[in-house]
Amino acid sequence: MKLIDWYIFRKFIGTFVLFFVLLMMIAVVIDISEKLDDFTVNGAKLHEIVNDYYINFIALYGNLFSALILFLSTIYFTSKMANNTEIVPILTGGRSFARFTLPYFMGAFIVFLISSAVNHYIIPITNVDRLDFEMKYTKVRDERKTQNRFRQVQPGHFVYFRSFTPERNTGYNFAYYVVEDQKLKSALNVDYMRFDTVTGNWRLQTWRLREIHPDGTESISQGQQKDTAFVFNADDIVPKLFATEMMTTPQLLDFIEKEEMRGSETLNNHLIELNKRSSYPFSSFILVLIAVSISSRKRRGGLGVNIAIGLVLVMIYIFFMEVSTSLSKAGSVSPALAVWTPNIVFGLLGLYTFRVAPK
Repeated sequence: MKLIDWYIFRKFIGTFVLFFVLLMMIAVVIDISEKLDDFTVNGAKLHEIVNDYYINFIALYGNLFSALILFLSTIYFTSKMANNTEIVPILTGGRSFARFTLPYFMGAFIVFLISSAVNHYIIPITNVDRLDFEMKYTKVRDERKTQNRFRQVQPGHFVYFRSFTPERNTGYNFAYYVVEDQKLKSALNVDYMRFDTVTGNWRLQTWRLREIHPDGTESISQGQQKDTAFVFNADDIVPKLFATEMMTTPQLLDFIEKEEMRGSETLNNHLIELNKRSSYPFSSFILVLIAVSISSRKRRGGLGVNIAIGLVLVMIYIFFMEVSTSLSKAGSVSPALAVWTPNIVFGLLGLYTFRVAPK
């Protein structure tokens, strides 16, 4: 790299770090103002607030919005270079516009690598303490569906609950069917059951078991109370909606495979989470491409106009992402297409702005 490349690279990294710190400070102040009453009423200790929550809060949201922070910081320092007439001598000296952007993409590549590693392996670990803190000290609603649960817990084994209460690990009108070669082998019906988190067993109340033997005969047994173990636990029946946020990517892939087998109605949510872990970091390249292209020329109105354009594009990108993911959760669009469509659209926009920028 030449001296001018190092100059741009240092500006790139320095401005990104400055914007990151400022925006995270603003985010923390806003979050404290919203949750201070919860912290006070529920008796959260200072070291828990700092260590368990806000350090992990900054890691999560700083990484989540790293590409957008990179976008705004790139617009800011590139606009300043253009207003100071630093870019024109570089280009008139014989350097192409594509070559001029090289240090930008080197910086974007570093941010991409860090963000990808953090997204796939670190954030799920830090989310454990953060989500535990939120469950303990803030008002978090459990919105899991609890009516008419039907799931395949392993091949040929199907369970049904008319209702299930996640907070108490209790269920009513339970049925367990075992099917082999498309033939019913056994059927267990239970009026009421509760999961014991200590022993890992289920306590059945008023149960009836029907077994069909290979010779075609049947046997029926029943009772009032029985403790037994199944291949599933309470979270397998009604998974926590944020459970995937606490899984590293290899764990998430295993979990998605099991959810596909179970016929989970929240499978799209998990697939969206998986795709976001790669699409958000990759957007660093696209947003940097757009930022350099629109801010490398001196405009009437200067820095303010470029920042305004950048903010509008950021809002459009976020809106686009929210709409596409909502459609995917509703089953209208595949999760991969929903998550990557904003990148595809903005990538085409970036290529267009990059092509016309030298002109």
